[in-house]
Amino acid sequence: MKNASPSTPDIPSHRPRWEHWNLIAFGLVVYDAMAIYAAYLAALLVRFDLRYSMIPQGYLEAFQHFIPLYIVFSLLVFRLLRLYHSIWRFASYSELMRVAMSSVITCLFHIVVITAFFMRMPVSYYTFGAALQFFAVLGVRFAYRLVLLLRARGKTAKNAGNIMIIGAGNAGQMIARDIHQSREVQGRVCCFIDDNTNKQGRYIDNVPVVGTREDILSAVEKYEIDKIYVALPSASAQDRRDILDICKETGCELKNLPGTYQILSGEVNVSSMQDVRIEDLLGREPIKVDLTEIFNYITGKTILVTGGGGSIGSELCRQIASHNPKQLIIFEIYENNAYDIQQELIRKYPDLNLSVQIGSVRDSRRVNQLFETFKPDIVYHAAAHKHVPLMETSPQEAIKNNVFGTYKVAYAAMMYGTQRFVLISTDKAVNPTNIMGASKRMCEMIVQTFDRKIKQNKEKDLPRLHVHMEEDEDSVYKLAEGGQYRVDENGQYVFTLPGQDGLGHRTAQTEFVAVRFGNVLGSNGSVIPLFKKQIAEGGPVTVTHPDIIRYFMTIPEAVSLVLQAGTYAKGGEIFVLDMGEPVKIDTLARNLIKLSGLKPDVDIKVEYTGLRPGEKLFEEKLMAEEGMQSTANSLIHIGNPIEFDSDEFLHNLQPLLEAAYMNDANIREDVQKMVGTYHPAGEHGSNIPIPEKVL
Repeated sequence: MKNASPSTPDIPSHRPRWEHWNLIAFGLVVYDAMAIYAAYLAALLVRFDLRYSMIPQGYLEAFQHFIPLYIVFSLLVFRLLRLYHSIWRFASYSELMRVAMSSVITCLFHIVVITAFFMRMPVSYYTFGAALQFFAVLGVRFAYRLVLLLRARGKTAKNAGNIMIIGAGNAGQMIARDIHQSREVQGRVCCFIDDNTNKQGRYIDNVPVVGTREDILSAVEKYEIDKIYVALPSASAQDRRDILDICKETGCELKNLPGTYQILSGEVNVSSMQDVRIEDLLGREPIKVDLTEIFNYITGKTILVTGGGGSIGSELCRQIASHNPKQLIIFEIYENNAYDIQQELIRKYPDLNLSVQIGSVRDSRRVNQLFETFKPDIVYHAAAHKHVPLMETSPQEAIKNNVFGTYKVAYAAMMYGTQRFVLISTDKAVNPTNIMGASKRMCEMIVQTFDRKIKQNKEKDLPRLHVHMEEDEDSVYKLAEGGQYRVDENGQYVFTLPGQDGLGHRTAQTEFVAVRFGNVLGSNGSVIPLFKKQIAEGGPVTVTHPDIIRYFMTIPEAVSLVLQAGTYAKGGEIFVLDMGEPVKIDTLARNLIKLSGLKPDVDIKVEYTGLRPGEKLFEEKLMAEEGMQSTANSLIHIGNPIEFDSDEFLHNLQPLLEAAYMNDANIREDVQKMVGTYHPAGEHGSNIPIPEKVL
C-alpha cells in the first residue's frame, strides 16, 4: 500500500540476560543463607550437648529473631566484597583473604547487635558459630576448584606420559607444580632426581626423590618415564652436559631449563622449558665478554655491516643495535635476508637509526656510493661465499666475491675516512686445502697489506682494481668530497685523499684487522640444520668421514668476541678466537639423533659419504708460523703476521682479477702462486692425519 509505514528496524532488547555465572551466583546466595543459619544453630546445639530441648527458650528466641537480619547483612557484605563475582576455578589467595575479611566483619556485627538488642549469648556460640560460617562459606568455593583440578588430573593421567624432573630444588618444584596445575601439559610427574643425598627418599608435593644421576636409567625403566625435564639452572656446564649425556641414552623426550634468570624473574614454568640443544652438550661455560668495552666502542658511531642478512652478519646487527649506535647500515645482496633482519630490528629497537641497502660488494660503484652517503666509522665485513664444496666447483666466484669484494670495500673504507675495518675470517684460511679457505687467506693478506701501506704512508701504492675499463675515459674521477682519482703518465692510478694538502701529508688512518674463528652452530650451511632435516625425514644422516672434527661456537658467542676483538685493534692484527676443544662430527650427528628420542643405526642410519672436494679432516686455528699473543680476554689471541711481499701481492691482484672475470679454469694455479700455504685437496678432500696436538 502507498501509505504503509516503512518496516521498523529491530530494536535490541534491554532485558537482562542471565549468564551461567548468574545462576551460580544465585545458588551461592541461597547456599550462604542456609550455611549461616546452620552454622549458628549448630553452635547452640554444640553448646548444649547437641540436644535441642536443652537450649534455653531465651537463647532460641534471640537467635530466631536476629538471624534473618544477620543473614541479610552478611549477604550484603559478601556482595560488597565480590564473593559472588569471582571465577572460583581460579580462586587463590585474594579470594581467601576476602572470605576471611567478610567473616571478621559479620562476626563483629553479630556479637555487637545480638548482645545489645536481644541478649548476651554464650561465648562458644560466638566463636564456634563464626568458625563454622567461615569454613562453610570458604569450603564450597574452593571445593569447586578442587573438583575441577582432580578431574583435570584424572583426564591427563589416562593418556599422558610419565615425567621425571632432574633437580629437586626451587626450579624443579615450580616446574612440577605448574605441570600439576596446567590443563595443557599432557603428563604427570612421577619422580625427582637430585645429587643431594639429603633429599633422597623424601617427597616434594607428594612426588618422591628417588636417586642421583647414577639412578636415572633405572628410574626411567621403573617409572616408565616418557619425558625428562632438566631443571638445573645454576648447574655448571660440565655437570649439565654429563647429566644430558646420560639422559640422551634413555630415548625419552628431553627438555631443559636454560638458566638462572627464570628463577630471578619468577618465570619458571613448563613453557620456559626448551628442547635440549646440541650446544648444551659441548660441556663448557658460555663465553662472556666485557660489554662495557663494546658499549664504549660502538655507542654514537655509524656502523656498516656487509652481508648483514647472513647468520654472522645478522647477529652482528642484533648485538650492535643493542649498544646504541648513531646509525646502523646493513648492506646485503639477498633481499629476503635483509628484509627479515630489518623487520626484527624495527620490532626490537624502534628508536634505532637503521638503513638497509641492497647491493653487491663486487660492485665498486655501489660500494663507493654507499660510503659517500653514510661515511661509516666502523665496518664489519661479513659478506662472503663460505660453502666449501660449492666454491670448489665455482672457484672464480670465490675470488670475485671474497677477494675482490673485500678489496673494494676496504679501499672505500680507506678513502672515506672509516676509523676501523674488521674482516670476518675463518679457520679454513689456515693452510687452506680449498679455494674458499685460500680466498679468505687472501682477504687477510689484503687487510694486512692495507694496514701496512697506510702506516708506511704509501697509500698511493694501492691500486684501484676494476673490471669496467670504460670508467677510465676521463682522467679525473671525483668520488668523495675533495677526493680524486687520476691516471698518471705511466698509466698508474693515483688518488688524493679528502683534506690532503699539497705537501703530501697522509690523512688515511683506517685500522684494518681480521678476526678468525671456526664453525658456528646453526649458521647457514652448518651441519646442524642439515642433520636435523635428515632426522625429520627419517634418515639417513650423512657424515663425510668418521674421524672428521671441527671447532664449534654458538653464533652469539662468536659475534660478541668479534665485537670485543674490534675494541683491541691497533691495525694489522689477525685475532683468533679460542673455540675450546674440537668436536667429532660423527659424535655430533649421533647426539642429535639421541636428542630426538631415536637410536643411531637403529631408528636412523648414519652413513659415511667420503670427504667432499676441498674438505679436510681437521681445521687449524693458526698457522704454525704465526704463534700467539694474548689479549685482555683470555679467549681472544693475536696471531703474529706471516711475512709476505706486499708489493708482489698487489702486483698480482690485477691479473688475478682478470682471470676471475674471464672464468679461467686454471685460476687455482694463480691463487697458489699468491698464497704459499694453499695446497688444493683435490676431488676427494684431504686425508692428512689429525695431529696429536689437535686430538
